[in-house]
Amino acid sequence: MGRIFVVELEGRSYRCKFCKTHLALAEDLVSRAFHCRRGKAYLFNNAVNLIVGALEERLMLSGLHTVADIFCCCCGQIVGWKYEAAHERGQKYKEGKFVLERGRIVDEVDFATEFYIDTRPNMSDAEDA
Repeated sequence: MGRIFVVELEGRSYRCKFCKTHLALAEDLVSRAFHCRRGKAYLFNNAVNLIVGALEERLMLSGLHTVADIFCCCCGQIVGWKYEAAHERGQKYKEGKFVLERGRIVDEVDFATEFYIDTRPNMSDAEDA
């Protein structure tokens, strides 16, 4: 296996929940109205740092599609699927797009707001006592 080169995205992004690798930009988000077996999912125009699995025919709520599961290139966790072909005319807009499962990704904002509170006393605290 060759060396893995990870693409770092600039701007608000969605990342792998398990290893925090960049997967897609918020500006590439097409729809939040998708669902998967595990819950909600988002449709994106583009995604990066993925390994695309084998193609398979899958019957979904919207009809028959040719899809491939997609995996994070760093940790190998399944994060969603890619639409390769739609068999119904009304579903053709999905072709070439990526679905990321909401339970397997984090919005950059979700963990960027975490902060650390130092509870150890410092010199000014000791002087007040």
